[in-house]
Amino acid sequence: MATGETGFDDVSFDLISLQYHSLKAGHDYGQYVRDARNAGREDIATFFESVMQQDSERAARCHEFLRELSGSDASGPALS
Repeated sequence: MATGETGFDDVSFDLISLQYHSLKAGHDYGQYVRDARNAGREDIATFFESVMQQDSERAARCHEFLRELSGSDASGPALS
């Protein structure tokens, strides 16, 4: 795998990026849930909660992959 100037190979960088964005989005969705509930739209609040759960699961899966890569020859020096 190629390793850029950051010391991270592309796959590790991509997983870290996806994990970050999933967690960030989950934080934002909390406000969306509150907005929907304030508007009396429990159906939309439930939808946002479902999306938030999916992002949480996505972030956890990225974490699992990063744990697997950590210390391996494929991880590059940043995860070694």
